[in-house]
Amino acid sequence: MNTVLFQSLRTRAVQLAGLVLLVLATGCASGPRTSPNDPFEPFNRGVSSFNEGVDEAILKPVATAYQSVTPRRVRTGVSNFFGNLGDLWSSVNSVFQLKPQEAAESFLRFNINTVLGLGGLLDVASEMNIDRHKEDLGRTLAYWGVPSGPYLVLPLLGPSTVRDTLAIPVDALGNPLSYADGKTQTVLGALRVVEVRANLLRASSVLDEAALDKYSFTRDAFLQRRSALKRPTGGEDNPDPPAPPAEPAAQAPKP
Repeated sequence: MNTVLFQSLRTRAVQLAGLVLLVLATGCASGPRTSPNDPFEPFNRGVSSFNEGVDEAILKPVATAYQSVTPRRVRTGVSNFFGNLGDLWSSVNSVFQLKPQEAAESFLRFNINTVLGLGGLLDVASEMNIDRHKEDLGRTLAYWGVPSGPYLVLPLLGPSTVRDTLAIPVDALGNPLSYADGKTQTVLGALRVVEVRANLLRASSVLDEAALDKYSFTRDAFLQRRSALKRPTGGEDNPDPPAPPAEPAAQAPKP
């Protein structure tokens, strides 16, 4: 088992390392750059256009059909199931982030929903006021001060950073579905993609109507959300430069 896990991790790491090297090789191409955190903008815009094409041709129509024909309770159960699987890996990362209470709550959520919630289809833990804490390896690395690196758009996976991209193989091994047989992984993986896209239908419609440059809007929103990760010292990941101190207002002459 350990040999299989090691080989799987090594294969995925090599694939992602190749992707990062490709970005580093192509990111130096001339093109518009609107953010210092996005030196690979020409490459990223190309990948983003590819992802949008796949989304318009396949993902969005399938997600729309899924939302139309699937009862709300079933969709909620599917979301609960995948959220429950994520709680287990969140518990592990909370341990790495020295957050014992959050780790205990995530682990407790996983056990309660798995046993009492029919394998996670029912979110019994939330009804018991046990909060969900979503964590991943990228957030753990940010907690310990590892810089995010440049912004990246991954084929099919979407917005990321160099740090979060390199964390993907380990996050994948933290998913219990990684240990299922190939057919189960394929079916549940496809269902997960459709479920996530269906939950974003309303947000994507608003984005299409409101954003003048959807790429820049998505990039800035993603980086702002990830930059809110707190380090042990209380600092932020990629914090914005502090504003210059305001000059003291001139006092009115006393009568």
